Amino acid sequence: MPEQLTKHPEVTLRVLQSGGARCGDGAPQAILTACPAERFCALPGGEICVYGLGDAAGMTQLSAADWQALAALTVPATPPPPAPPPAPPPPAGIGLGLAIGLLAGVLLGLLAAWVMARRRRGAAG
Repeated sequence: MPEQLTKHPEVTLRVLQSGGARCGDGAPQAILTACPAERFCALPGGEICVYGLGDAAGMTQLSAADWQALAALTVPATPPPPAPPPAPPPPAGIGLGLAIGLLAGVLLGLLAAWVMARRRRGAAG
């Protein structure tokens, strides 16, 4: 006969009683003899023991290996790695510095071309 684990044992017991089960009234426990009397239900087809989460350690049908297997399904084996920190913003003047550098390079190139053109004209004349 089964042991049942639920977050709401009182509600489960009321539902079973509404279906004709005898719960918590001292009914004879033929199979589930370790079940607390207040959590025991007898039905025409068998017995049920209803455990709440706080009473789960008293269950007799689940072994330590069963609990470990259940925990493995609900808790990740290793926590996920933390997210990397966001990249720092670039320095405030980096865009302006790049623009000035590019402009200076273009101007130097134009100046060099002008000087070379003057020299060629001076040498030809």
